Amino acid sequence: MIRVFDPHLRLEDLASVATALQNGEISGNFGTSLERFEIGFSSYVGCAFGVATSSGTTALHLALAAAGIGCGDEVIVSSSTNIATALAAVYLGAVPVPADVKADSWNIDPDHVESLITSRTKAIIPVHLFGAAADMDRIMSIAERHDLLVVEDCAQAHGARWNGRPVGSFGHMAAFSFYANKAITTGEGGMVTSNDRQLADRMRYLKNLAFTEPRFRHTDIGYNYRMAGYQAALGLEQLARIENIIEAKRSLAYFYRNSLKGVEAIQWQAEPQEMRHVHWMAALNLRRDSKLKRDDLARVLYEKGIETRTFFCPMNQQPALQALEGFPSDPCPVADRLWTSGLYLPSSLSLTDKDLNLISDLVRDSL
Repeated sequence: MIRVFDPHLRLEDLASVATALQNGEISGNFGTSLERFEIGFSSYVGCAFGVATSSGTTALHLALAAAGIGCGDEVIVSSSTNIATALAAVYLGAVPVPADVKADSWNIDPDHVESLITSRTKAIIPVHLFGAAADMDRIMSIAERHDLLVVEDCAQAHGARWNGRPVGSFGHMAAFSFYANKAITTGEGGMVTSNDRQLADRMRYLKNLAFTEPRFRHTDIGYNYRMAGYQAALGLEQLARIENIIEAKRSLAYFYRNSLKGVEAIQWQAEPQEMRHVHWMAALNLRRDSKLKRDDLARVLYEKGIETRTFFCPMNQQPALQALEGFPSDPCPVADRLWTSGLYLPSSLSLTDKDLNLISDLVRDSL
């Protein structure tokens, strides 16, 4: 079976973890790897501060918590995303408000965002879907006019850029994931980047159970969202070659696009001049007039030993969110359509030319 994704680890990665363990870097409170990883990664995305966490989900939650998002607040989120984006608001008693995405970029639609703003709106979480940068100029302009917090969800977009500027450096904070299938990985893990020292200090405080003096007397509700030192050591090793990883991901995506050029049933995610797309996954959408539906194509490929994955179920259709008091019912037709017609192809860096040609040939022949 050719899987959608397999982690790509090198001997240097294993050695970095072994060295960290030998140095006693069992948790985030021992050794130097964690601090060096925070400094190195935040610098890479153009921010002054980085706060490592236990996952991309906890990074999002921590960012909203540090900003004081709470019960009754509304947080506008991209409808086409992993549910973790919306859960960050739910965990704090806030209401996630899904905004539709644009038909070409599949990223949050700024016009819809602006139409959703109410007196209770406190934040926007734009998602850089599949490694394609959202239009952060528009998002930040809207946020500034309405005095809203912006937390970028960069879980899939390490190294992506908009107008030459790294994603993660536009918003007040940005959350990254280092899960196994991300551009660089710590197994599990995440990070919040920011240029705001007060927010960074608040996040460091909250992620460590809100410890203060005297040590075991707590005045705030904190969280245990620490990253272990040996995880950070793995992240440091991969960060050193992140540009090579990104170029390999981009080359893989362009292989598919070139091989399937002229297949009219396929719509690719837009890649305008303003954007550096890092192609976390090789994602495609089947047009309405495709002779084969998405699930049928996935079945054909699976029968030939090729795994695919659907796009995300949109936030406006999530039963767990629909059950929330005050959850809005605004339609998100583009996100709804992508849920039924989008899939991504195997995107591991270990794929051979033979694998890629087999996958491309099967897709072309099926469509």
